[in-house]
Amino acid sequence: MAAVIDLAKELIARRSITTEDAGCLELVAARLAPLGFVCERIDSTGPTGLVRNLWARLGTAKPLVVFAGHTDVVPPGPLEKWTSDPFVPTERDGRLYGRGAADMKTSVAAAVVAVERLLAAAPALEGSIGFLLTSDEEGDATDGTVKVVEALQARGERIDCCIVGEPTSVSLQGDTIKNGRRGSLSGKLVVKGIQGHVAYPEKVKNPIHLAAPALAELAATHWDDGNAFFPPTSFQISNIHAGTGATNVVPGTLEVLFNFRFSTASTADGLQGRVHAILDRHDFEYELVWTLGGKPFLTEPGRLVSALTDAIQLETGITPELSTSGGTSDGRFIAAICPEVVEFGPVNATIHKVDECVPLADIEPLARIYAATFRKLLT
Repeated sequence: MAAVIDLAKELIARRSITTEDAGCLELVAARLAPLGFVCERIDSTGPTGLVRNLWARLGTAKPLVVFAGHTDVVPPGPLEKWTSDPFVPTERDGRLYGRGAADMKTSVAAAVVAVERLLAAAPALEGSIGFLLTSDEEGDATDGTVKVVEALQARGERIDCCIVGEPTSVSLQGDTIKNGRRGSLSGKLVVKGIQGHVAYPEKVKNPIHLAAPALAELAATHWDDGNAFFPPTSFQISNIHAGTGATNVVPGTLEVLFNFRFSTASTADGLQGRVHAILDRHDFEYELVWTLGGKPFLTEPGRLVSALTDAIQLETGITPELSTSGGTSDGRFIAAICPEVVEFGPVNATIHKVDECVPLADIEPLARIYAATFRKLLT
């Protein structure tokens, strides 16, 4: 137990606020290299500066089983609200406290120790093990995992199974596996009118009045029925802005920000086409800029889900639920080169909060779950 906790503490102690890494990747690489891993840095410079990424692989045979995750954390917020320093890992009341304890430095530590133990017990693997770690998951995620995936794609390197160490458990560690995520598609709509005095309606064209029926239709539209693993696609308006603040001026433009969270029952292209058809039918001038945050991905029950489920049941006695709820994750990038991607990790009750923590009693079992999963897939 001490081995996993000690490594988790070493990682938490590093102030790796996104997109900083603060030496976390060097620490992990120093543990993996003596095991025979070829450790490769695939760093990338983006709008926020240098993003550090690690690709480490042991072996060349298939299947290639990978643990993926991130070493960056969200900012701690007001330090005075923390019971203890967020970057001084602290054991208290049966829990390990610190920024990143749940999301997701404990998962990284558990996976590293799990592989160390696996190789010590069964050094001859029927396949290969990899680690894909980034310092750009909590930020824009433009120069992290996606850049590693692009590099692997370019040289024809594919992953067979991947566990992303996100904190997926809800009430008890082991109760939930994420076997997919919805896609995210955002739009910035600008409706054009003619500004003028409210007392002269014949001289103005009110973009709010023009857009209102179309927005109501978009909000009422049934986009799809979802499927066995996903709820129906949702459309939500998050921001609307128009006007100068004056009560006697009709605005010249209306800006609307909206988002789709969509399942594998729809496509980004299909949703865009339907939105444009609705807007065009209402016959007003507009501009619409789209941003695809991520495509949906789904791993149906198979060898990876089965191996992880068996490991969880063996360790905890819990049969995990398969879920696709929540926001996006780096699994959306990995799915481009990997047919089976799941997420599994600690209880997520305190992630991104003040006094983030994990139960100490969950840390060693997490390493054993990862080790048992790797063993089933590779031996």
